[in-house]
Amino acid sequence: MIAIVLALGASASWGVGDFLGGLTSRRLPVLMVLAVSQAAGLTGITIAALLFGGDVLTSVGLAAAVGAGIAGVIGLAALYRGMAIGAMGVVAPISASAAVIPVAVGLARGERPEALQLVGVGLALVGVILVSRESGAESRLAAGVPLALLAAAGFGSYFLFIDRASSDDAYWAVVVARVTSCALALPLAYSRGALRVPPSALPVLIAIGLLDVGANLLLALALNEGFVSLVSVLASLYPVGVVVLAIVFLHERPGRSQALGGGTALAGVALISAA
Repeated sequence: MIAIVLALGASASWGVGDFLGGLTSRRLPVLMVLAVSQAAGLTGITIAALLFGGDVLTSVGLAAAVGAGIAGVIGLAALYRGMAIGAMGVVAPISASAAVIPVAVGLARGERPEALQLVGVGLALVGVILVSRESGAESRLAAGVPLALLAAAGFGSYFLFIDRASSDDAYWAVVVARVTSCALALPLAYSRGALRVPPSALPVLIAIGLLDVGANLLLALALNEGFVSLVSVLASLYPVGVVVLAIVFLHERPGRSQALGGGTALAGVALISAA
């Protein structure tokens, strides 16, 4: 039960953080949003690790945490950019298909999910196809969809890497992952002149970073309590929050096919977790 609560907490935190990240990326450079929020998150998780962290990571755990940091920053950059140029209610549900990756790896390792989980995987894939197309005479891939798919690949890989790293220590696993992401994002942002942050933007960037790293910590703790295939799909429910916030504050109204696809993708995630 604790794994479910922690995973849903991660989902809620990601939902709010990703909505703010996507919205802020519409008026500020994505690199600025990513770099500053990652740095803010690193500060927060380092303090938490010094207070509550346990053992240092093994060499394998360290390598896995580094891999998580690389995959995570790629996923976040793609998600923020995708939501900046496309509809949040379309991009966020597609990125949730990241849950398919841990399930697929589990199958390859010999795990045998229940039939309901396999149905959920199928629904998630169908939902991605439906939500990726715009209505109209000349249907085409919706804006931001390729980036949403890249985000899904990044997040799915992150789940697998952080699962291994957190088995050593959840707190320090997230610290190492965040150090890695900062080592990638900050120099790139500096080289592009994207670190000249308007003072008025600092509060929201700090909030984004703390929400994101908080979700990462909750995920890592949940993975120590439950199976990666279950925890990852529950954590992948974050698009629900993004879609609801986009409808309430941005008045987004996706087309029928996209709405059906988004609902189908989320229903697939729900079926996987229900099993």
